[in-house]
Amino acid sequence: MTEDSARPGEDTTSTEAAKKPLLGQGVIVKPVVNAIAILRYLAHKGAPERAADIARHLEINPSTCFNILRTLVSEDVVDFNPLSKTYSAGLGLARLAEQLVTQGQRVQLASPFMRELAIERGITVTLWRRMGNDRIVLVSSESSPTDLHIYMPLGQRLPILMGASGRLFVGRMNLSEDDLRSEFTGIRWARPLSFSEYLAQVKLAQKCGWAVDDGYFSDGVLAIAAPVCDASANIAYTVSAVMIRSQHGDTAARIKTLGESLKDLGKRLESVLF
Repeated sequence: MTEDSARPGEDTTSTEAAKKPLLGQGVIVKPVVNAIAILRYLAHKGAPERAADIARHLEINPSTCFNILRTLVSEDVVDFNPLSKTYSAGLGLARLAEQLVTQGQRVQLASPFMRELAIERGITVTLWRRMGNDRIVLVSSESSPTDLHIYMPLGQRLPILMGASGRLFVGRMNLSEDDLRSEFTGIRWARPLSFSEYLAQVKLAQKCGWAVDDGYFSDGVLAIAAPVCDASANIAYTVSAVMIRSQHGDTAARIKTLGESLKDLGKRLESVLF
C-alpha cells in the first residue's frame, strides 16, 4: 500500500517566489547560454555544420558564434574540420556524457544499502542530489515491501530549503540571514513554521549531523536526513528516511536512532558514489 508524499509534482513555491531570481541565478551569462545551445544543436544534428549555418539557425551573431565555436574546439568538446570548415560534436562531449552515465550507475549501486535500512526499519529511504544553489532532485528511492510506505516520484525537484535535506544544505551555504529569510518567505509550508524555528532546526542539524522535518514539508510525514559528502567534504547528496507520522513512534529516542543510522549510511554511500 502506498500513500502520496507532499503533493508530488506540485510546485511548492509561491507565485511571488517564482517571479524572483532563485538562489545563485541573479545573472544569466549569455555566452554560456549560446555555447550550450550550440552543443545541443550539434549533438542533435549529428552531422558537421558550418559556423554561418549554426549562427543563422540559432540566431546568434556570426562573430560571437565563431568565437564560441573556437573556444569549444580548444576545450575538445567540438571538432573542427579545416578542409570543409565545419564543426561537429567532439570526443570530449562524449566523455562528459560517459561520466554522467557512470554517476547514474553509482546511484544504482547505492540502492542495496538503502533497501537494507528501509526493510530493517519499515520506512522509505530516499536519495536526493543537489542541483546548483536552488534545487534538490530525487534520484533514488527504496521502500520496505511489507510496510505502509510513501511513494515519491524519481526526478521530483524541490527548493533547496525544503525538507530535512534542506536544513542540511542550508547549513553549509553561508547565506546571510537576510538572504535566507527572503528565500524562506517564498516557501509554502504544509504547516506553520517561523523563520526563527527554521534557523534553530538548521543549527541543530549542524550539531547532530542529521536533520528532521516533522510535517512541515508534508502534513503527517516525518523525514530525517543525513549528508553524503564528496571528496571535498561538500554535501553532494542527502539520504533521507521518510515515514507516515501515525505509523511510527515519535519519541526523541527513535528519531535519534534513525538519525544516527542515516549518518552511518551516508558515510557508506560516500564510498559508493565517489
